[in-house]
Amino acid sequence: MSTTALNRPLVTSLIEDAVTAPSMHNAQPWKFVHRTGTDTIELYGDPSRGMPREDPDHRALHLGCGAALFGLRVAAAHDGRHAEARLLPDREDPWHLADARLEGAGAEDEDLAALHDALRERHTSRFPFSEEQVPSEILGGLRAAALLEGCRLVVPGAWHTDTVMDLVHASELFEAADEAVRAEIAAWIRTGAAGEGPATAGIPSFAFGPRQYDVTSPVRDFDAPRRAAGRSSARFEKRPQIALLGTVEDTPEEWLKAGQAMQRILLQATLDGLSTSLMSQPLEWPELRSHARDPESPMGYVHMVIRLGYGPRGQATPRRPVSEVLSFG
Repeated sequence: MSTTALNRPLVTSLIEDAVTAPSMHNAQPWKFVHRTGTDTIELYGDPSRGMPREDPDHRALHLGCGAALFGLRVAAAHDGRHAEARLLPDREDPWHLADARLEGAGAEDEDLAALHDALRERHTSRFPFSEEQVPSEILGGLRAAALLEGCRLVVPGAWHTDTVMDLVHASELFEAADEAVRAEIAAWIRTGAAGEGPATAGIPSFAFGPRQYDVTSPVRDFDAPRRAAGRSSARFEKRPQIALLGTVEDTPEEWLKAGQAMQRILLQATLDGLSTSLMSQPLEWPELRSHARDPESPMGYVHMVIRLGYGPRGQATPRRPVSEVLSFG
């Protein structure tokens, strides 16, 4: 038995923090296991909560699980422990995504612990942002956050931003023409109508944000069928401020790193007073995704478009009870 074995109340508390992470359509595709007498928490992906049409390779699933893993690291640091993460520890089980071994905290954990308050303050905002520019010092800090997780964050210039926005518009057309994709999205929408899935997962109507008068910002409209009654319209920022998160390679291990970087960036942005939203829509189509990167950048693959700015904070969306995502062995 490990001398630093974890007890159930502590593990439960750590997972409560971890599952505040974002995931595609708030599907929460993660499972955690703690085996009695050990100092390790295991993380598994849950393919039953995947998106076969929008995410056939499970890249977005890995991003969400990576974000939850980073939340676990932050929670452990806040508790005075260091979570040493080992990615893809079992070659025979591709859904065993990571092991987090908890040990004594080190100096690097002070920076992680400082992010703890943001875990429950960070929420996706699909509301208009102001035209106020994010200072270069803050953007530099977000770039550094990505590098700490082995990833890159690129803040595109004007032409590159226009290119990404063109890809957003093209992806909307692709989605509108694909009935299977629309059905998959509808399965994760929660408007209170009969027959919808459980309210502890998916995107509730209060998180849709207003409709855009003119589509100038990369904010996905999850209510294209207009099922949410009384939803208002608003003008969004004309020149959205975005950042592209990516890696050199395009492998499950890199996806997990990108998920951790994504959460680190979002938490730091929250502490910096920014509102954020995530956009994967143009990256879900192989014929569009490759055009999102800057050909002169060493970033080989873009995994997420992050919208940054000053505006209303989003509300907390529901999370599944820890009892559904954590088991003890």
